[in-house]
Amino acid sequence: MPYSPRHAAAPGGPDDQPSLSHLVMHAARALRRSSRSELEPFGLTPSQGRALGVVARYGATPPRLGDIAARLDIAPRSATEVVDDLQERGLVERAPDPADRRAVTIRLTDEGRVLRQRIEQVRARRGDEFFGHLSPEQRDTLRDLLQQALAPHEASRHPGPHRHHH
Repeated sequence: MPYSPRHAAAPGGPDDQPSLSHLVMHAARALRRSSRSELEPFGLTPSQGRALGVVARYGATPPRLGDIAARLDIAPRSATEVVDDLQERGLVERAPDPADRRAVTIRLTDEGRVLRQRIEQVRARRGDEFFGHLSPEQRDTLRDLLQQALAPHEASRHPGPHRHHH
């Protein structure tokens, strides 16, 4: 159903404007749909695409499976399945954790890094399309406000490096 402020309006609110939470959720749904379509040509699911991003953001200190599960907000078993699929495709590799030989870290392979860069280029173009009608100042303001709104929730839910994308 196309977006209609009438369906989202807070009854009796000022000018029956849509609630902020509804607008954010509506934007997130539209971005999720876009994410699915941008990952399709690469043969990745949204979870696999997000997992590649998580591994890439950890950089020189690769994450463990538990870190990936926490960042994706999924069960460790599900993270294992996602990483298994990525490993079968040659996009990530497991390596012993130097800090704990019983633990395993996940690293991008060269092929995984190349694919991640290609995905980021597509996402940047899609982001420009989605937010293109906003001025750079409006984008910066929106980014800052969303980061401020998310900060108290993200800190407790997601350990490890978290880099914001522009």
